[in-house]
Formats: sequence, C-alpha cells, structure tokens
Amino acid sequence: MALTKADMAENLFTRMGLNKLEARDLIEAFFAEISQQLVSGNAVKLSGFGSFQLLDKQPRPGRNPKTGEQVTISARRVATFRAGNKLRERILDAHRARAATAADA
Repeated sequence: MALTKADMAENLFTRMGLNKLEARDLIEAFFAEISQQLVSGNAVKLSGFGSFQLLDKQPRPGRNPKTGEQVTISARRVATFRAGNKLRERILDAHRARAATAADA
C-alpha cells in the first residue's frame, strides 16, 4: 500500500483538526514548493527526513530491451532523494522489530 497526497490530507484533517480543504491545500502547497525549488535548480533539505538533490547524468550507451539494438541514452537531469540519518534509523528499528516478532512466532 502506498501513501497518497489524499491520505496525507485526511491525516491532517483527523489529527490536526484542519478542515479538508485546508488540509488538501496545505499538502498541495508543500509539494508545489518542493517541486518549484527543484525546477529552479535548488536542493531541498528537510531536517530529520532527508534531502532532494539534482544530479546531472552524462550520456551513456544502452540497449533496447526488445530488439537488442545499441542506443545512446541522452544526458539528463534527475532528482534524487537521500534519506536522513533519523529516517534511516527509524526504518532500521522498524525492520528489526518486525524481524524479532517474526522470529518469535
């Protein structure tokens, strides 16, 4: 199951008491700001969560998987996400807890 923007807005409505329209607008504004900063060429750092950065990829040789024909993959700019230490720790702790529960069963 994936978390959607609608799910996030619903959580804000439930937990924070915002009305549904305010919650949806807040989520949309949050992601619009992140998008705009990346489009402008800026990195986005969210303390305790992680950072979005832009990477320039060089052209490289590739292969068409259907035909096997060699093609050149063009240069491009991509956004990457790197989880921060706090997020990595939480994920690892949750994984360990699930593994321990599974081992006990």
